Amino acid sequence: MTATAFSLLFVAAVAMTLAARLWLARRQIAHVAARRDRVPEAFAARIGVPAHAKAADYTVAKQKLGIVETLVDTALLLLLTAGGGIAMLSALTERVDVSPIWRDVLLLAGVAVVSGAVGLPFSWWQTFRVEERFGFNRTTLGLWLSDLAKGVAVGIVLGLPITLLALWLMGHAGALWWLWVWVAWMGFQVLLLVLFPTVIAPLFNKFSPMPEGPARQRIERLLARCDFAARGLFVVDGSKRSGHGNAYFTGFGRARRVVFFDTLLARLDPDEIEAVLAHELGHFKLRHVGKRVAWSAALSLGFLALLAFLATQPWFYGGLGFAAAAVPGAMARPGVALALFMLVLPVFAFVLGPVAALYSRRHEFEADAFAAQHASAAALTLALVKMYEDNASTLTPDPLHSAFYDSHPPAALRVARLATLAGPQPQPA
Repeated sequence: MTATAFSLLFVAAVAMTLAARLWLARRQIAHVAARRDRVPEAFAARIGVPAHAKAADYTVAKQKLGIVETLVDTALLLLLTAGGGIAMLSALTERVDVSPIWRDVLLLAGVAVVSGAVGLPFSWWQTFRVEERFGFNRTTLGLWLSDLAKGVAVGIVLGLPITLLALWLMGHAGALWWLWVWVAWMGFQVLLLVLFPTVIAPLFNKFSPMPEGPARQRIERLLARCDFAARGLFVVDGSKRSGHGNAYFTGFGRARRVVFFDTLLARLDPDEIEAVLAHELGHFKLRHVGKRVAWSAALSLGFLALLAFLATQPWFYGGLGFAAAAVPGAMARPGVALALFMLVLPVFAFVLGPVAALYSRRHEFEADAFAAQHASAAALTLALVKMYEDNASTLTPDPLHSAFYDSHPPAALRVARLATLAGPQPQPA
């Protein structure tokens, strides 16, 4: 392949991806807006028209902001690649009197800074305009800036070592460097699982032991029935940032924790909390987490092997605006290859979105079935309806948009499936 041919292929892929994303966004807006004033029959007895209309307006507002962000991100992508942005940053770092590996670190840092600076206004607008407008935001400007600073610091502390290791391996580990980078990357992922609950998450939120009461008693009985060991039950102060509610498992091995948002506990009854936890527990007991990790590992290995091939192809660099192409069979600057690959990959991987979403939705159905067996399908349904209402989640998403982006099944389909599941009724608290 020639550099010109790859450049044309890349620009065509960018144009097609942009067109698809804009088309899906417009479909979502039109589909949701057209059903704004009519609650689906399955939810009519539990969710009022005002709440349903709020969810529609919230969805439309996020989609409109997303359209603008998509256009800006696409423009930035073209500027960094075909427009010569990476080549310019590479030239600037070449002037810095440091070792080659640190020049590559500076190059990657430059790309991250530029991308972050472009995305920052959208993050601010989402928090202080969209979330504020619909009554969800509880974040102050000071807290937002503090979170930003902490996020950057954590990114540097954790990201710099793995970046240095990857760049060193790319330059010194021979033809199979990509295999060694993959091993290092998977080790890094495991490290994050260990550090997140006890080191990283507490930097941003306060975690308190779940208080005694009917909800805790139900949860402890559920964990015992399912033979699931967790280090503790915790409540996180999510309400200091947002009115949204959630629950999740975190940690690795024996350090696993069960975490509930305080906003969720304030809204759900004990049997509903138990059902939500049973669903999350289903993901672990059915080995969904392990399966997703395995798929992620396989994809990472495949992508790194692809990077190893592209990094030795002059047309890859030339087609993306980098004039100093590699000698055939040899790699140019590892940092340049890595930066270009990370920018280009999402464009060509966009078509995999529906496959990933379908796989995730299948796991959600399976976890719902597990919850129905070990808690109550009726209680889970009530919990989901409350969560849909409290989080202003649309009950009427566009089917195609949902197929591309939604990791969870549409509300109507999920509730209908739960209605067919037989299971024990909630036990007395």
